[in-house]
Amino acid sequence: MNKIKVMTVFGTRPEAIKMAPLALELAKRPEFDASCCVTAQHREMLDSVLEIFRLRPDYDLNVMEPRQTLSTITAKCLNGMDGVLEAAQPDLVLVHGDTSTTFAGALAAFYHKIPVGHVEAGLRTYDKWSPYPEEINRKLVGAIADLHFCPTAANRDNLARENITKGVFLTGNTVIDALQTTVVKDITFSEDILNNLDYVNRKVILVTCHRRENYGQPMAQIMTALRRVADAFPETELVYPVHLSPVVQEAAHKNLDGHPRIHLIAPLDVREMHNLMARCHLVMTDSGGLQEEAPALGKPVLVLRRETERPEAVDAGTVRLAGVEKEPIFQMASRLLSDRTEYDKMAHAANPYGDGRACRRIADAIAWHFGRRETPPEEFGA
Repeated sequence: MNKIKVMTVFGTRPEAIKMAPLALELAKRPEFDASCCVTAQHREMLDSVLEIFRLRPDYDLNVMEPRQTLSTITAKCLNGMDGVLEAAQPDLVLVHGDTSTTFAGALAAFYHKIPVGHVEAGLRTYDKWSPYPEEINRKLVGAIADLHFCPTAANRDNLARENITKGVFLTGNTVIDALQTTVVKDITFSEDILNNLDYVNRKVILVTCHRRENYGQPMAQIMTALRRVADAFPETELVYPVHLSPVVQEAAHKNLDGHPRIHLIAPLDVREMHNLMARCHLVMTDSGGLQEEAPALGKPVLVLRRETERPEAVDAGTVRLAGVEKEPIFQMASRLLSDRTEYDKMAHAANPYGDGRACRRIADAIAWHFGRRETPPEEFGA
């Protein structure tokens, strides 16, 4: 019997973190002929993840260019995927989440009449402008996809409201699988400041802020709140791996330079980021992935956005929506830094996103879909 030819397609660091363990799971199974295509929408940050997971792509479109726009990314990915799909002729293309690579990869597969599997399907804010452009990307991919791998029951319910009920699987999130590989007891960080921080007696706050919808005034408000937190709580150390975007770099250095306990550092690879997260006291972020990763490590999260497509964490109590205004952000951070009961309530809440077996469930679902398995996969949480 011929093997099932499955191609994973991704291009950014967050995608790579969540797709690498799945690509490796598929590669080790005898029923699959697994291949991997990267677009390199993010070049340096993507390569660091590939190295950590020891994953070598079969195809590399290398689309990244200085000050790239959403249109150039999408067009270059779409054009590049034409040749890849013609050469590889996969039975299934797997895309992840909601990036421009995700949309272009799914659309290219559709144009070639190749079925699409959507990993991390069903996330919604129902606001087309936030997150931008991700909300529309994932809705478009949802309309194209044949298989939908939902991290949570709420994601599955979102798809049902859009009349997408066939080929839907509840799997958990693959990022929890990734943590099993990346988090270690002992690590030497590439940044000396991280090796010298006192993680036991100091309250280290991990910060990320990079989303397009936060550009401009929202980002300035966030930065003002961060500086105020550092001023008000002398026991804190803020560590901010600054995204490579020129817009983010400019905002971070303009607002946060010169403070002795705010450390602006270069972006960290996934292994260092996960290990810093495991050692920190609190996470303040506008990232989607960190909302899933930090609760698995027992770290409270303040989300620096107006809304989140991950309401399960809010409901579970591991995440609080802080918004983008300086005063609410400061007040929420202050409460967690000064009230141990409030902190413990978040830190000890159950993580709703996974149990480390999402990749196994997705591989089982694909095998079942193609008739190589008699029963469907177990559901996450069953």
